[in-house]
Amino acid sequence: MDEARRRTLHGRRRGKKLRAGQQSLLDTLLPRLLLALPADPAKKIGLAQAFGGTLPADGVWLEVGFGAGEHLVWQAEQHPRVGLIGCEPYLNGVAKCLAHIERAGVGNVRLFTDDARLVMANLPPRSLSRVFVLFPDPWPKTRHHKRRFVQRETLEVLAGLMLAGAELRLATDDPSYLPWMVEHACSHPAFEWLAERPADWRGRPADWPATRYEKKKLAGKPVFLRLRRR
Repeated sequence: MDEARRRTLHGRRRGKKLRAGQQSLLDTLLPRLLLALPADPAKKIGLAQAFGGTLPADGVWLEVGFGAGEHLVWQAEQHPRVGLIGCEPYLNGVAKCLAHIERAGVGNVRLFTDDARLVMANLPPRSLSRVFVLFPDPWPKTRHHKRRFVQRETLEVLAGLMLAGAELRLATDDPSYLPWMVEHACSHPAFEWLAERPADWRGRPADWPATRYEKKKLAGKPVFLRLRRR
């Protein structure tokens, strides 16, 4: 993991100064929702303990890079019997997510405020029912492609963490990242691409809400890829 950590996949950790209310949420609500990594490197994250002592009835989902948390919290509201783990190193985004959590009153979300690969390295095998990687940093320059989250090694780890039939959802608005995703994910032997026609990846699924980020900041038309763990 040391080598992987040196190859940073995300951007800055902080943006503009947080407002007092946002800082208060980081100080008070975040500690209650924070997903802790096991102190013993030989152990894995206890998911039942992380979600209040009982494993969520409908499984555990992971979102890598949740941004402001709108999608994460929407899924938590729609699926109260699912436990959702959101990973996001950008603290301004974490603060916004906490505001959404507080406003929605959901109790089935846990947050990790660092590199998602650290969580992935500590989850039990076959513990995830769904994974979201939505609009990851495209790292458009060729010399930076090695920093893209969708890589063979990352997909291998996810394949080991996902149950048979579990769904992997990818999205991008970057025209250079789409063929990369198709090459690396849709052709991966552990995953079956669920698209049967272009409309299946050009159109937004009904249970995939648009976020404020998508409406304001996307550079191009988004594409939505759904894959199933074989």
